[in-house]
Amino acid sequence: MKKEEIPQDKSTLENFTKEVYYVKGKEGRYETGLSKGWSVKAEAQDSAWDDIHNDLEEARLAVKNGKKSPIFYYMKKELMDEAILASYVGMMKFRVKRHFKPWVFKRLKQSALKKYASVFKISVEELKSFEG
Repeated sequence: MKKEEIPQDKSTLENFTKEVYYVKGKEGRYETGLSKGWSVKAEAQDSAWDDIHNDLEEARLAVKNGKKSPIFYYMKKELMDEAILASYVGMMKFRVKRHFKPWVFKRLKQSALKKYASVFKISVEELKSFEG
């Protein structure tokens, strides 16, 4: 691609960041050029964020309906999975998954709740009194 062919399409990230592309300059040597965005990539990112927002809404409803604990919602909100969350709280993955059950969550010790709250950057009270 030539420097003048770098895409400069509108993007959701155009005010936050620019992408570096390696392109051929006028003399045929590779150099860098900045792009505000590329519509194809922007559409893919928007679609991915829509999926994330839908997933988060499903998690919120699952907590509200008593099917999952607040830990499940906050994990989704922080874009984590069970393995990542388990590594952050220093527990086995199966224990974290067990803590998604509302009746197990209600019986968790304060020390476990503190670990989760710390990872999610909220207070234990916020974790326990899920407002979603």
